[in-house]
Amino acid sequence: MKRAALLVTVLILAGAVLLPTVGCNKLRARDQLNKGVQAYKGANYEQAIEHFKNAINLDSDLKVAKMYLATVYAQQYVAGVETPENLRNAQQAIEQYKTVLQSDPQNIICLKGIASLYLQQKKFDEARQYDRKAVEADPNDPENYYSIGVIDWTQAFKDAADLKAKEGLKVEDELKGKGSQKLCDELKTKDAAIVDEGIKMLQTAISKRQDYDDAMVYMNLLYRRRASDMTCDDAQSRAELIKSANDWSDKAMLARKKKADAAAKKGNVGGIVLDQQKSK
Repeated sequence: MKRAALLVTVLILAGAVLLPTVGCNKLRARDQLNKGVQAYKGANYEQAIEHFKNAINLDSDLKVAKMYLATVYAQQYVAGVETPENLRNAQQAIEQYKTVLQSDPQNIICLKGIASLYLQQKKFDEARQYDRKAVEADPNDPENYYSIGVIDWTQAFKDAADLKAKEGLKVEDELKGKGSQKLCDELKTKDAAIVDEGIKMLQTAISKRQDYDDAMVYMNLLYRRRASDMTCDDAQSRAELIKSANDWSDKAMLARKKKADAAAKKGNVGGIVLDQQKSK
């Protein structure tokens, strides 16, 4: 009994010592976080990385430090540069984002961050997977649907460019006439479903944001992909698709004009109010 009582006493005393230490570590972690943010703002990325790592070591639950660390790595990644160091930056960013997702699986910033990095690396399936998770996490955000549409167009464009180049063609050359049927069928098999999904995603994005001009631009591009690569010798279908593409291009320009006019009007109104205040 005496030994049990002594053990309880020791544990209580140890806990009493540990609690201030834990609290002190959390304060030190916050200090490292703040120093990391300042270094990041000053574009001192290596210094920022060390501060954020220190913050995480001091407080493994400090989610914001992990997100900042991921952001710094992502900031240093340059798409298309295949050096080990550059690819490591992308991978380290993804790993930090995934660490946050372990405890916060619906963190939109992390889901979008991973999707963006995978898209820049042309890992389309992985990018699409995380943007779909973003849609599940926030089905009311039109940007999540838009991102999938962009991925679908990017993949279809890359596939068309690669396959046409092998035949000595440019990516915008229409596949029609003698000798084009095989390539046209190949692209239809490879990307028709992707193009259809992209159009559906962008339509959803536009339904949630009526003036979503960027989504309208990609609607135009997806319809042109389908017209150029997947109609083969069906001239009527190609003409209808090109008309749809042109319609979406017109809608995008109109939406952008309305935004520009509204911004100009707002600026003018602000100027008038300011002038009136000065005249008083």
